[in-house]
Amino acid sequence: MVLRLTQNAALSRMILLRGRKPAFLEFRSSKIFIVFAVCWSVFTDVFLYGVVVPVIPFALQDRVHISHGDTQHWVSVLLSVYAAGLLFFAPICGVLADWTSHRRGPFLAGLVLLSGSTLMLCFGKTIPVLVVGRLLQGISAAVVWVVALALMADTVSEAESGQAIGYVSLAMSMGVLVSPLIGGVVYERSGYYAVFGVTFGVIGFDILLRLALIEKKIAARWLEPESTTVDSPSAAPIPAEVELEERNESTAVMEKNTANATAEPQNMQHKRKLPSILILLKSRRILVAFWGNLVGAMTFTAVDTTLPLYVNQIFGWNSLGAGLVFLALVAPGFAGPWIGHLTDKYGPRWIAASGLLMSVPFWVLLRLVDHDTIGQAVLLCALLVLLGAATCLLLTPLMAEFSKVCDAKVRQEPDVFRGKSAYAQSYGIFNVSWAGGSLLGPLVSAAVKNAAGWKTMTWTMALWCAVGILPTVLYSGGMITKTKRPTSMGRVQAEENV
Repeated sequence: MVLRLTQNAALSRMILLRGRKPAFLEFRSSKIFIVFAVCWSVFTDVFLYGVVVPVIPFALQDRVHISHGDTQHWVSVLLSVYAAGLLFFAPICGVLADWTSHRRGPFLAGLVLLSGSTLMLCFGKTIPVLVVGRLLQGISAAVVWVVALALMADTVSEAESGQAIGYVSLAMSMGVLVSPLIGGVVYERSGYYAVFGVTFGVIGFDILLRLALIEKKIAARWLEPESTTVDSPSAAPIPAEVELEERNESTAVMEKNTANATAEPQNMQHKRKLPSILILLKSRRILVAFWGNLVGAMTFTAVDTTLPLYVNQIFGWNSLGAGLVFLALVAPGFAGPWIGHLTDKYGPRWIAASGLLMSVPFWVLLRLVDHDTIGQAVLLCALLVLLGAATCLLLTPLMAEFSKVCDAKVRQEPDVFRGKSAYAQSYGIFNVSWAGGSLLGPLVSAAVKNAAGWKTMTWTMALWCAVGILPTVLYSGGMITKTKRPTSMGRVQAEENV
């Protein structure tokens, strides 16, 4: 009787917590909708970063009244402030996102920051306001990338994480492709405020998606089948001897739990765990993924920094020509979902290593572009396409590693993260690597090019790629020397050393 009353009380409490079932619950909590919402949030962040890049130099001169000679300096400052905000706040956002019980709250908080930063950039007419706006934009990017990728890792299975990251890569490539083009064209045709009208339209759709989204663990309150052991009019009466046996079992369980609770403080001293983020940083797989993403970010930002001036010097191309040539670099990103599928099927090791290996000759061969002919222009575009393809092969599998390592560690030791998710902290580490590469890329490439020229810069960047090849082969996806073992389910699974 006591057990049955306890069950009824628990059921009543569960029904009360469930409340009214939200409309379109199955669709709003479906894998397709959540992955689309995550991809759109990534697209929004990249779009808002890129759409103002062609506008900032003119805004500084026309609205802030910065002299032509100081414009380049303040453009660099505004770009660096964004990367600094992303770099320093990504780990903090990761810890806070894993500390909270749900992802939706931090996800919406990031959108508030993004909207506020966009308003400051739209109406700001002084350097401090613009700097704070770009800083908030970097912080909001940290929230978006950390929480969005963690939310996606919560939603998809480990076997699907690579393909899901491929769709994120596709969204990022689309943002990189269309944002400068839209920003430049809209500014030229309709003016400064029209550019931000477009951005608020993108943000508005993002708001709708984030408000509509329902996490799977929240939706489970309504979607899980109710217990069939509840007390109902048709339920058969419980015999007295069964009731007595249940009561005796309950007493025995309570006594056992009391004993365990008494002994637990003594055992906990011997099983004290490191903070989750330190456990992740001890993983060689995480460190390899960190290096690969840092190199990938350096590749994009180094080209961003050096190529426009170089093609202007060699071919005489203006900003439009320099912008169009970037399409060759980012177009291979559309293959991201396919590369992610291959990662889920074959593992990240050889795909990521091939990306690093291919990057070395393509970086070096860029030194051959040194005079103004049609053949040289074709060679430049071809090399940029190949370099973009190599970078996509590198980034897609290694971005997925940040969630796969968490899953592998939990399989090895189920309580390693004290029963809580560490996806957000893992993707916080990813954001540190990306932001670090975004800071290092412009500094290294510009310094070497100014000191020793374009040709020295290209093989210097190739060296950064070459350094990571051997560690990627050895540790990406787990240590290469580990053999395969049968699992308890009869399947074959690789021994994981993460």
